[in-house]
Amino acid sequence: MKTQDLIGALVADGDTRTPPLGSSLALAIIGGAALSAGLFAAVLGPRPDVMAALATPRFLFKFVECAALAAATGLLTLALLRPAADRRSGRLALLAVVALVLVGVVAEAALVPRAEWGTRLVGTNWYHCLTLIPLLAAPAFAVLTVAARRGAPTEPAFAGAVIGALSGAIGAFFYAANCIDDSPFFVVTWYTLAIAATALFGAATGRRLLAW
Repeated sequence: MKTQDLIGALVADGDTRTPPLGSSLALAIIGGAALSAGLFAAVLGPRPDVMAALATPRFLFKFVECAALAAATGLLTLALLRPAADRRSGRLALLAVVALVLVGVVAEAALVPRAEWGTRLVGTNWYHCLTLIPLLAAPAFAVLTVAARRGAPTEPAFAGAVIGALSGAIGAFFYAANCIDDSPFFVVTWYTLAIAATALFGAATGRRLLAW
């Protein structure tokens, strides 16, 4: 190789920049969500009355809750992947999600007769919820875990749990379009349990996969 060519190659290498961690995580979220959406379309698809359901606040509120949880856990994930990063914004966002969910539950309790609370909580497809949300979360979890390995979490198990919750929120967002149980009582119970399962899986795998 000529000297000039060598200098040119070194300059080109010096100009190469690794994408910022935040950009990589954002791309992973988009890519993982796209894969989960593809799996949803292939396996489930929307419920038959989806057009009519779009006019009901309970149906739409499910998507608001899932999107809010995804945003909050996304913020916290980014903070956890950076040593000594400030986590307050992520934690405050999670508290805001909890408040949002509680507003929905209180509103449901005020609008629905007490005799119907148990029926709305159990719903008709809780077993589908517990299995299909983790299934739809799996592609997002895989992509996010790969992207997270670029970071340096000081608490890999906790970071893995939050990534699992983020993936679960993505899976729940798509599952909500198929789920015929729209009551906030159902969502706060079964969606939460399903997302908790993905978070526990994330904690178990993050302990090894995200350690550095």
